[in-house]
Amino acid sequence: MSGAAATRRRASILKLVMLAAGLAAAGLLLRSVGFAPGTEWVDQWVLGQGLLGDLVFVAIGAAATAAGAPRQGVAFLGGYAFGALEGTLLSLAAQVVGCAASYGWARAVGRGWAERRLAGRFGHRLRPLRDVLVGSPFGATLALRLLPVGNNLALNLLAGMAAISLVPFLAASAIGYLPQTLVFALLGKGIRVDGAWQVALAVGLFVVSAAIGFALLRRHRAGRALDEDG
Repeated sequence: MSGAAATRRRASILKLVMLAAGLAAAGLLLRSVGFAPGTEWVDQWVLGQGLLGDLVFVAIGAAATAAGAPRQGVAFLGGYAFGALEGTLLSLAAQVVGCAASYGWARAVGRGWAERRLAGRFGHRLRPLRDVLVGSPFGATLALRLLPVGNNLALNLLAGMAAISLVPFLAASAIGYLPQTLVFALLGKGIRVDGAWQVALAVGLFVVSAAIGFALLRRHRAGRALDEDG
């Protein structure tokens, strides 16, 4: 690994530590004051609505994810509305549907634009990651999804424009989404109830899942592609 790549990896780990500490502090603060921002629509349209509320949550969560909203926010609201287990499952369903929607849009509409960009001056930055995704859609996607940093929508669009295989892409995305989805569902549940242990467990799981993501990335060609892009 080059000196510049090692420096970027150390910076990423530092960001991870800071983000984990921020999660703990924010979770404890919000729980102590009884305030969870962005939950009004959940209180009105989801809580106590049975199957209809589940469908509303998945539909809105999928639309938000497809449009680029943070998937962690969807998981947080899922935990707030349904608890850790059901919230994780429904949030994961919303995220995968949103992922498929943005992938499908990019594949149907954006392939011509993507080919022009790959042939232009930015192609040397995009081609390595595109080639890795095409060559290993499951492994590369899983390694990238497990990272605590990165742009979910950008990866969906790049995968769609590169026309990589949909099934392995969605399967790897679902597996890679799961750890952080559980983490933020636990945080959401901890905000709604007196759940300091849920907040602490969420932070611990976040660190573990991110460490696994970094380890996978170091061993996968996707990591070298990102180093070249950097």
